[in-house]
This record gives sequence, C-alpha cells and structure tokens, in this order.
Amino acid sequence: MDYRQKRKLSFLTIGLIFLLSGVEYAVILPTIWRYLQILEAPPYFLGLGLSAFSFSGLVSGPVFGHWSDKTRTTKSIILFSNVFEIVGNFMYFMGYSKWLLLSSRLVAGIGAGAGSSIFGFLTRTTLPDERARVFAAVMACRQAGLLLGPAFNIFLRLCDFKLGPFIVNKYTSPGLFMCGMWLLMQFAVMFLYWDIPPLDSFPEQHTPLREVRGEEDEPLMSLEDEDWASAVDSNGPVNPEQAETQLSSELPPSPPDSPPPDPSDPFENFSASREFLREEVVVLLTAQFITLFNQTALETMVTPLTQKYFGLGELGNSVMYSLCGLEVIAGFFLVRWLSRVLEDRVVLAVGLLICSGACVWCLIFLANPQGGFVLELIEFIIGVFLQLLGLPFVAVSQVSLFSKVTAEKTQGFSQGVRRSVGGLATILGPLWAGGLIGNLYVMLGMMMLLLTLIMIMMALSYEKLVEPPRVENAQDSENGG
Repeated sequence: MDYRQKRKLSFLTIGLIFLLSGVEYAVILPTIWRYLQILEAPPYFLGLGLSAFSFSGLVSGPVFGHWSDKTRTTKSIILFSNVFEIVGNFMYFMGYSKWLLLSSRLVAGIGAGAGSSIFGFLTRTTLPDERARVFAAVMACRQAGLLLGPAFNIFLRLCDFKLGPFIVNKYTSPGLFMCGMWLLMQFAVMFLYWDIPPLDSFPEQHTPLREVRGEEDEPLMSLEDEDWASAVDSNGPVNPEQAETQLSSELPPSPPDSPPPDPSDPFENFSASREFLREEVVVLLTAQFITLFNQTALETMVTPLTQKYFGLGELGNSVMYSLCGLEVIAGFFLVRWLSRVLEDRVVLAVGLLICSGACVWCLIFLANPQGGFVLELIEFIIGVFLQLLGLPFVAVSQVSLFSKVTAEKTQGFSQGVRRSVGGLATILGPLWAGGLIGNLYVMLGMMMLLLTLIMIMMALSYEKLVEPPRVENAQDSENGG
C-alpha cells in the first residue's frame, strides 16, 4: 500500500473519529438533564456536567499535543485517548450517583484532548494550499455526527431492560451505545490508521503529494515520485540515503537545500512566549475564543427564546437543530470550495463580517421582539441563519491560518493550546448567557463588543495573517542563538 492510500485511509479514520464525537454530543445532551434529576442532583449539576467535558479536554489537549510532537506519532495517542472515552461512557451508563455521572463526563473529556494531536498530524501531512479544505471536511464530519445523533436517540429511547446488575433505559443507554461505538473505533484505528511520515521528511522534489499543475492528462506523480513513495516506511520518517538505493539509477541526487528531517527534540529551542505572543497568533487565538464564546452563548439563548415566543417543544427544537446542522455542513463545504480561490485571511474577514451582521440583527430584532408571531419568527430565522453562516468561515480559516503561522515541529502542542482556548470559551459562554436570558441587550451587547474588538485587531494585523516564508534553517539558528 503506497503513501497516498495510507494517507486517505488515515484521513477517513480521522473523519470517523470526529463523526463519533458529534454523535456522542447529540445523544448525551438531550438526556443528561432528566438523568441528573432522577439521581436527585441539584440544577447546577447540569452546568457542571457539560463544563466537565470541556474542562478535561482543555487540560489534556496540550499534553497529548506535546506527546505527539515529541514522538512524531499519533496512532498510539488516539488508541490511548479512546480508552478514556470508553471508560467514561461506561461510567455514564452505570449512573449510580450524580457524582459518578459528573466523573464520567470528566473522564470522557480527557479522550477529546487527542484532537490536538490529530490536527498536528493533519498539518504535517498536508500541503499549505490544501489544508483549509482538509480541515473543512473534518469539521463537517462532526456536524454530520450532530445530525445523526438524534436518529440514534429514536431507538435508544425505546430501551427498557436489564443487563446483569445494570438497568438499560432511555437515560443510561446513550452511555452504553457510545461505549460500544468507541470500542469499535479502536479496531478502525488499529487497521485503517497509519503514522505516515510528515511531508518535511521528503526532499522537496520527491514529495509524494506534489501535483503536476500543467495539462490535465499528466500523472499526479512521476515515476520517480512513485518509487520514492513506495520506499516510505510507515513506522517513521524516511532516511533519504536508504530510500534512494531503491530508486532508479537515473534519479538525481537530493539538492543541498532539502536536508533529512532533524531528529533532535522539537522543543529544544522552543519558547512559549516567543511562539504564542506574536501579533498574528494572538489575533487568531482571540478569534477562536470570541467566536466560540458567542456561538455557545447563542446556543444557550436559543432554546428559552423558542419556548417563550414560539412555544416550541422537544420535537420543534429537534427539527430546528437538524436544519441548523444542515446549514452548517453546507457552509463547511462552501468554505472548502472558496478556499481554493481565496486566502485564509480573506475567508476569516468575510466570516467575522457575517457574524457581526448577525449580532447587529439580533440586537435590533431579537432583544425585544415585536410585530406578531409571523414577523418575529422570520426575524428569528434570519438571525440564526446569519450566525450559522459565518461560523464555518471563521472556524476553518482560523485553524488553517494558525497551523501556518506556528511552528510545524510543535504543531500538536500549539493545536492543543488553541483548542484549550476554545474549551475555555465553551465553558464561559453558556455561563454568561445563562445568567442574562432575561436581559438580552446586555448579553448581545457584550457579544457585539467582542466582535468589534476582533475586527479591529484583524484590520491592524491583516498584513501579518499569512504563511511566513519557509526559512526554517535560518529561524532555527536564530532561535538557538
């Protein structure tokens, strides 16, 4: 099996992992509140349970990312992190007490930290000009999981039997179901996922993904490239001198500016302040925090609003969330297409403009709805549509840009930091919105203020939001000095 086939299967496995993470969210969330009530938990346990998952992922993300950067592997990390998902969901299924339920979400959240290693892997095995498209597809997989989740709940709610000492009902069955799904995912990772070597382990002219951009009938890989890709050892970076012995005698020698990968510790000259306190990185981390803060705040606000003004129950909200999910998936594929012709910073600017427009609309029409049922419903639909339309633009572009402006050798750790910033936003967003449901002007006003801040920051730093020139050797020597 050659490099490209292994790469495609590995990417497919990553898509399944993100799909499963979306399914887990969608099957757990609708039942956890009633589950906690049965266990006689106070109301604040709902917030604790939802925040526990984000909190443990916030902590474990940089740890897993650092691990993957040090070892240059991700397969073992994914297998290890999935164990936490399996154990955590089984604890959720057991459900003897409210504390066990809270602990179950804390344990399962540790497994979510492997996402930082996965994004680091994607960064190292994709070309810069294709990265946004790959990230968009992966994020769309999670949204697809959010759509599939309610379908699984249809049969899970019918469960009513005993499994040894455990009771299987509509509240405990999601935990058992997800435990089984993550167990199956272990086998998928073992047989379909490869730790393929990063692209920087190949001399430039032999990169196995090098595409011929001339006539369409030319092959994607030359004969020499195919020989080089077949010489790749899937267990680690290649040694160019060993691989060249398997090539044709006509293969030209590697140029001096394409050295073999540096086997030294990627964190040897690493400085967190130098890496993350640069202007462009601060802008992207701020964009990550603000967009997720606003998104989770609006998600918290939506259900009470639909109940208060439109009388929507569980079925109505499920239909609404399904339609929202379809829009977001379509948005990700729109961004995937636009990324072929637009720079990441342009896509980010468009997304922030759309989000700002959505926030202004909500301030004008949703903070104090007037005009009757039909008009209020139309205003609500437009506001939600605009907010969801901007989300894929911002999400994909800032992840892609972040991967380009941070060091590739420490990408796992950097992605862990980015995801931790996002995790903090997903904890604070619902807390902020939950206390201001009755005062939407204050809640939406703060969101608009945050969006204005990031728009100003981006405008001032626009010229720096590009991939830096690749002069890695010079940079390393400077860092070392």
